[in-house]
Amino acid sequence: MTINCFIPYQNYNQTKSTIHALKQSPLIHKIYLFAKQDTQDVIDSCEVIHADTLHATATVKAIVEHADAPYSLIYTKISELSLGYFGLERMLQIAENTGAGMVYSDHYQVKNGKKINNPVVTYQKGSLRDDFNFGSVLLYKTTALKKAVKDMDANYQYAGLYDLRLKVSRLAELVHINEYLYTEIEHDDRKSGEKIFDYVDPKNRAMQIEMEQACTDHLKQIGAYLKPEFKKVDFNQEKFEYEASVIIPVRNRIRTIADAIQSVLMQKTDFKFNLIVIDNYSTDGTTEAIDAFKSDKRLIHIIPDNKDLGIGGCWNVGVHHPKCGKFAVQLDSDDMYAGDQTLQKIVDAFYEQQCAMVVGSYMLTDFDKNPIPPGIIDHKEWTPENGRNNALRINGLGAPRAFFTPLLRKIKVPNTSYGEDYALGLAFSREYQIGRIYEVVYLCRRWEDNTDASLDIVKMNAHNTYKDRIRTWELQARIGMLTR
Repeated sequence: MTINCFIPYQNYNQTKSTIHALKQSPLIHKIYLFAKQDTQDVIDSCEVIHADTLHATATVKAIVEHADAPYSLIYTKISELSLGYFGLERMLQIAENTGAGMVYSDHYQVKNGKKINNPVVTYQKGSLRDDFNFGSVLLYKTTALKKAVKDMDANYQYAGLYDLRLKVSRLAELVHINEYLYTEIEHDDRKSGEKIFDYVDPKNRAMQIEMEQACTDHLKQIGAYLKPEFKKVDFNQEKFEYEASVIIPVRNRIRTIADAIQSVLMQKTDFKFNLIVIDNYSTDGTTEAIDAFKSDKRLIHIIPDNKDLGIGGCWNVGVHHPKCGKFAVQLDSDDMYAGDQTLQKIVDAFYEQQCAMVVGSYMLTDFDKNPIPPGIIDHKEWTPENGRNNALRINGLGAPRAFFTPLLRKIKVPNTSYGEDYALGLAFSREYQIGRIYEVVYLCRRWEDNTDASLDIVKMNAHNTYKDRIRTWELQARIGMLTR
């Protein structure tokens, strides 16, 4: 018997089938239940460990104190777990063959009574986001667990498990098994577009602070932490006809493009600006809707020569246009500026904060511009002191985004339609300060045609894998920069 199991306990009915399933395996040595309070239930001689939350450092340390088998299985859900035929044996086999610090696997989920495939993605060095989906069954090598816990100095309430896997990842590989080895019950049936803002919900702020601390410590340990020391920006290195250009890449947004354009042309500034719309071969009347504004000479309507451009490629077309201004300012074709002072506030922020990139704050709204939960997204996790380190943990930087054009022309935008803005934020922040505006200057409209409104698991995994890859490349660049 080589595995100890640690599972959360709520009540007898919730736990009995999971325990019964585990007990069937000859690999199981002991089963421990984490409960918030004393329980009168005695379930198959399982030992109860008192814990307020599974994610606390104190709980992780309790696991190590009781771990007396070569491997420790942590189950992170309270719903029923069903192991696949020889699924646990397969996880153990891969763990032993690879010397992994932890293994996790693809699995099935039961949602609304329907069983569906739930593949997960392969962990890499850049998989630093605290919401990385390992599934609910984590099989740790106990020696790696014990060694990781010895290095735990902080006492987290929320970031204990996150801190654990970062520390274990420095000791051994976290191995993804591309096989469906168990079935879990999933109660969160929200669409992908409804989940993506969970991490910036203001009610989760205390948790975010802890996650940032754990990630920052990890970056220091692997030699990727950047001190708050930045290169200065010379705003007069080139002459520009326009102080600012708003860039809108668009394809088939007949319902929203006019609102976006109008929100730009209504801006009141003390400088000269224009609007560059890159129309990526629209077929739904968007082109004609743009042309309806052609009497305004500030509008530059471009249909690019290349037909293989994503959003990032369209950005490159706009930024490298000879009429592009000193500052290139983002506006998605779905969205709008919150008022007529947005552009002025963004440009002022460049000079006031001496930064190469500016990120604002936005209000989530429905299609009709009514606020929707969680409301204001201000990304307060981006601080002048530690923002560029914490950026490696989160999945986005906020909106609107604006860039000092000479640097953007040098760095260039990845020719993708997802993650290109995040890649730019990491690249800019490697050497330059990113300025912040914490008041709402942008309306982010959520509707059924948003690119991330309702993604299937394959597309969502592809997006997450790409952003993890961006982080991996950025880690390599930062480590290389610091060791030169």
